[in-house]
Amino acid sequence: MLHTAAYWLMLTVRDAIPKARELAAAEFATLRLRLLKLAARVVETTSRIRLAFAAACPEADLIRCLPGALLPLGP
Repeated sequence: MLHTAAYWLMLTVRDAIPKARELAAAEFATLRLRLLKLAARVVETTSRIRLAFAAACPEADLIRCLPGALLPLGP
């Protein structure tokens, strides 16, 4: 059951990527390498969580827009 949940999560993340990006049709292994296996500094405050990526991170802008794309639409 855990593998099924991981599959659906990766499928949802891939569907949230804008179609103009090359990762929109990427395989799950590519998504894992380019999006999930990144180093970032996490800074937590009382009202927000900030991620600080390295200056050379090529997918930082995509990672910043994904949480908004993954939010469920309201009524």
